[in-house]
Amino acid sequence: MSKKPDRMTAMQQIIDAVKQEFPIYQEDTFVCGPDNSCMGCPKKLMELVDTDLTYWEHQLSRGVSPTFDEIYQFGKMCKNIRRALVRNNRIPA
Repeated sequence: MSKKPDRMTAMQQIIDAVKQEFPIYQEDTFVCGPDNSCMGCPKKLMELVDTDLTYWEHQLSRGVSPTFDEIYQFGKMCKNIRRALVRNNRIPA
């Protein structure tokens, strides 16, 4: 049976997955669509993810361990934003 990761490792795994899957640092990420066909503003959602991602990277580098609730909330937010990005054809399903 595998051992579960500690809280800092779990948060780092979420951060790594988000960085790998989301187009956070691509040029067209923070540009609004010209035809207003967006469902939920991908630009604002990516700014939200970028802000929280930066915050948690800084906290982990300082050795601050997140609570289980903070891990859950960050993971849930990323999951919901991923769903919105798929709906807006920003990332593949």
